[in-house]
Amino acid sequence: MNELLKWILCVAAAYLFGSIPMAYLIVKWRYGKDLRQYGSGSAGGSNVYRSFSKKLGIAITFFDIFKGVIVIGAAWLLKLDTAHQVVMGLAVIIGHNWPVFLHFNAGRGVATSIGVGLCLLPQGLPGFVVLALLTIIIRSSPLPVLAAFLSLPVASLVLGKPPVLTVGLLVLFLILVARRLTAPRAERSRQIGLRQLLLNRFLFDRDIRDAGAWVHYKPAAKAENNKMGSK
Repeated sequence: MNELLKWILCVAAAYLFGSIPMAYLIVKWRYGKDLRQYGSGSAGGSNVYRSFSKKLGIAITFFDIFKGVIVIGAAWLLKLDTAHQVVMGLAVIIGHNWPVFLHFNAGRGVATSIGVGLCLLPQGLPGFVVLALLTIIIRSSPLPVLAAFLSLPVASLVLGKPPVLTVGLLVLFLILVARRLTAPRAERSRQIGLRQLLLNRFLFDRDIRDAGAWVHYKPAAKAENNKMGSK
């Protein structure tokens, strides 16, 4: 087996590992529900936390973080250079966000990106801690999350890390933004214009301004409203 084929298999394996939709599978097995029909519609740990179980949500979030850690760790064990580590890291994030097993629609990739980003640049941890504290102070996480990931390529540049690492971390940030902006539109946001929709997603990581209505949405509530409206 030549080196190119080995490399292709490594990237494919990273993508497929990232594609394991643990949040979706656990909710389907435990509750018999499609997680994407509840709350934010994201098949990730945060949606499980808000819509079904706090303990399961936390456990799944750690699993998704370790997706990134495991892939970068495997790249280290294989003694791959920085460029190859970056590509494998991006592959596992893309797999998590756009998994082949769920018709290319799953989570936002924040947890897996944390695992990848901090393994590639451990020096970025202080920035993450500061911005995590900021989310508590302002009681909102979407913009601090973007700021945290944008701080990684900035820190890489300031620290004089290899350009391929800086560019890779910038691409990681752009993937995070792209996933946030291009997630399938929720039925309850059909009446919102595209400009407002994109602004809501960028600023709040949701289609609508009402946070409570977004994160606590349940299909049953929609059905009940339709029933009441028909009377």
